[in-house]
Amino acid sequence: MIVEERIYTIQAGQLGRYLSIYSDGPMQLQSRVLGQMLGYFTTEIGDLSTLVHLWGYESHAERDRRRALLAQESEWQAYLAECTPLIRSMENRIMVPTTFSPIR
Repeated sequence: MIVEERIYTIQAGQLGRYLSIYSDGPMQLQSRVLGQMLGYFTTEIGDLSTLVHLWGYESHAERDRRRALLAQESEWQAYLAECTPLIRSMENRIMVPTTFSPIR
């Protein structure tokens, strides 16, 4: 298994709007196509207006296949057009669990 961590910093004052747009439809599409959402978080201490979401995949190939399918969805493209201007910065990394990690 691999875990993809995505960190988005949202424009000041726009976090509520971003979450509302996402939770009203695109979240269900993304969860259905990508599969295993491990968590979706906002920060309370530290860099504010920050989202962290984690997605689990069996392999890099599965991640690539699922993300390509999501990119083809017209609903997803409309969501990106609406929400991308609200994002100030994005980070992405792939993490590989250790042999003793509870998530493997």
